[in-house]
Amino acid sequence: MRGRICLGNSGDLGIFVLINSYELLTELCSAIDEMRTIGASAPDRSFYDRKLASVWNRAKKSAAYGDLGDFSMAALRGRPVTTKDAIKSQPWDYIVADLGAAAKYYETTGTSGQVTPTPRLAEDIIWNVASVSAAWQDVLADDDRVLVLLPSDVVPVADLIVNVCEHRGLVHTRAYPFATGITDWDRLLGLFAVLRPTVVFAAPGVVMQLSRLLKQRGQLPDVSASVRSLMLLGEVSTAAMRERLGAWWGATAFDASYGSTETGTLAATCVHGNLHLLLAANHFELATGRGVVGLSEGDRGRLVVTPLNLHARPLIKLDTGDDVVVTAGCACGSPAPVVTVSGRSAEALSLRGSALTLRAVEDVVYRASSSTGYLIELDRDGGYGRLLLERDIDADRATEPAQREAVQEASATALGLRWDDVSFVNTLPATTKSGGSQKSWKRSNIRIVEPAR
Repeated sequence: MRGRICLGNSGDLGIFVLINSYELLTELCSAIDEMRTIGASAPDRSFYDRKLASVWNRAKKSAAYGDLGDFSMAALRGRPVTTKDAIKSQPWDYIVADLGAAAKYYETTGTSGQVTPTPRLAEDIIWNVASVSAAWQDVLADDDRVLVLLPSDVVPVADLIVNVCEHRGLVHTRAYPFATGITDWDRLLGLFAVLRPTVVFAAPGVVMQLSRLLKQRGQLPDVSASVRSLMLLGEVSTAAMRERLGAWWGATAFDASYGSTETGTLAATCVHGNLHLLLAANHFELATGRGVVGLSEGDRGRLVVTPLNLHARPLIKLDTGDDVVVTAGCACGSPAPVVTVSGRSAEALSLRGSALTLRAVEDVVYRASSSTGYLIELDRDGGYGRLLLERDIDADRATEPAQREAVQEASATALGLRWDDVSFVNTLPATTKSGGSQKSWKRSNIRIVEPAR
């Protein structure tokens, strides 16, 4: 074969049924080299000039960005943001690749009720996997055994984890217990017995439901014995929930990554459990009261991103809608800023004039009670709100009155309200734990009720 092969370690050539040509092998080598050299430091202006010019020129081929002139940083700064609503309303205007040329076809989960088509070329996948694999270099060990408890249908997250495992040469298997088919809960426990996974990737609700089952059967100590890391994905996970799951499993629970189907991965965890922005794969800005500005320590705003390695659907200055706080100085030594994602203020629910966000509600629930899940019942006018808490398998019911009051007090402080009622129930609907938890929290943890007459 002509040229060089990138063999820095035995896993370098993983993924890679996708690599079916010399050109794609060269692309993979370029991605690996770039992530190793740039990913370990803060990219300089020349790096962004080069990468932004490339994505800018790819974007010019789309109907949505046909008015782009020549690239310059000034032109980028003067460009209005691209909204998610614009992409949802005219999704094919942003896509430059022929669908037949795509390696994979995905769709967003349809948080707002409308899915967005997302074809990906092999180049899209290669660069995203190289970026995430480099970010998790110290989080995943070379001898890890990985169990992937994520759905494989239509959305890319399970494929990403599998690709990273292939890239690193890690033994792995998929098993999503909520899907009708091969893997039910008993089959899953059989997999644990044979594979003895050291790392489990899953949505937080899935791990919570699995923990309940194992505690009920008295099997949690045995099943969790091999697990050292819980890598939580697919929905926002609060520190309180991670602490609880980590304590139950005797493992470290990480908020593994942050991103979207539209953009690919934007941030990934370090060994200290902080989400670091992937600076070598994205150019970041913040939408603030001062307008769209560059990142600064302690800044708050909506994250605006120009992914540097999108090919099928290049995006310029996408307003993610996610409210974030950017900080620096992680003990891991990475120069990449740490990002804390608060959720989307535009999607916050209102109860008697108080805004309810996912992170705030879940922090209250998991810090002030021993519950293993929650469901909010609201009326259509936002004048009534009831909080249902799922009691743990080994819960002491005598403590529940004190826990209900603790939740009310914590809600008054953190949310600015007291619930009309807080009640414990034995179990909650499976949608609060299963595939529904991959979607908008409003769909899986909210129920609209009619007032009694």
